[in-house]
Amino acid sequence: MSELAIGGIILVCVYAGALVGMLLRHRLPDHHLTAESKDVVKVGAGLIGTMAVLLLGLLIASAKASYDTKRGEITQMAAKVLFLDRILANYGPEALEARETLRHMLERAIVQIWPGDRSQKAQFDPTANRGDQLFDVLEKLTPTTDRQRQLKSQAEATAMEIGQMRWLLLVQRESTVSTPMLVTMVFWLAIVFLSFGLFAPPNTTVFVTLFLGALAVTGAIVLVLEFDQPFGGVIEITSTAMRTALEHLGK
Repeated sequence: MSELAIGGIILVCVYAGALVGMLLRHRLPDHHLTAESKDVVKVGAGLIGTMAVLLLGLLIASAKASYDTKRGEITQMAAKVLFLDRILANYGPEALEARETLRHMLERAIVQIWPGDRSQKAQFDPTANRGDQLFDVLEKLTPTTDRQRQLKSQAEATAMEIGQMRWLLLVQRESTVSTPMLVTMVFWLAIVFLSFGLFAPPNTTVFVTLFLGALAVTGAIVLVLEFDQPFGGVIEITSTAMRTALEHLGK
């Protein structure tokens, strides 16, 4: 299910809480709507609202940290690919096949992580783009000087780091947002909006205000879900770093 669809469900749940509160307003006996009762409801709603805000802040911080981590990994990977290409360029013309293999590997990785068809999910499995082929080509290099031996060793270490980062992206693709935590927060927000509707007069201004409030908190939750899926959706990690590296390969 897409993030926008989940956001729509959350919006309905939260706003429905306000409508239920308005419905209860007309069904409860008058002694349930006294000033003292209103104060107790306000205190309870304030407590629940505070917990919901803290939980939402925790989710946003966690999702944003995960997003920034993956974006940093993509940038580092692009830089390491460029660095590996320069190492192979300094090795000499014997490394031409390795440089071509590196280019093809990067091209396939870009297509797999950022597919042209938006309906397809990002693919992070290094074996899917024959990433091991680069190690085979590097292994074939036969250095004849101390400098070439040093460059080959450095190239193999850099290629190993790139491979490790690809596998790291693969194991990090699972969602960091806990479903029970998300459901709990939506339940709390629905209770808070129910308390709003319980003492709110049923007029257009109140309906619009409560809807905008529900829309605002839903937007925050959708933001969390978007950060949690950094290779799809609206807030997507761009392929600029990788494409920039691809443009400079072989030069």
